[in-house]
Amino acid sequence: MELSKNIFFNTDRLVQGSNIKISYTGTLFEENSEEVFIHYGFDNDWKELNEVQMKKTDLGFQAEIELPVYDTFNFCFRNEDNHWDNNNNANYVFPIEKSETALVIREELGIETKRHLRKSYIWSKKIRLAIYKLLVYVPKLISGNYKRKITEE
Repeated sequence: MELSKNIFFNTDRLVQGSNIKISYTGTLFEENSEEVFIHYGFDNDWKELNEVQMKKTDLGFQAEIELPVYDTFNFCFRNEDNHWDNNNNANYVFPIEKSETALVIREELGIETKRHLRKSYIWSKKIRLAIYKLLVYVPKLISGNYKRKITEE
């Protein structure tokens, strides 16, 4: 997921309780900084303020961050010389979605288990398989090119 022209996440959505990998190829990377730190917090008042050194790669600087249960993810970047990339003093602020609870089943014992696949997904797979079989085997039956395997008893 591209958040701005120089910031990428390894996921399409930022979800509470998930780990994300953030990649940065902005001004500090373009200026060949040796070390870049991501300075981040959550919600409007930057709760759980933290700073992590990012790993330098050929594709930019990267770091892995766990998203707790907050509404927004706020961050900016600085290098070893204390030069900042803070989105022109606006910081980078992105919403964090609540975790998907529709797939959680509560059993009588109170144990939570996740469904493996949604029913709609399973039905779409069944329909695709049926259409595939119709397209492949019906022409063979009509043309007479369909051979059954005969087992010897």
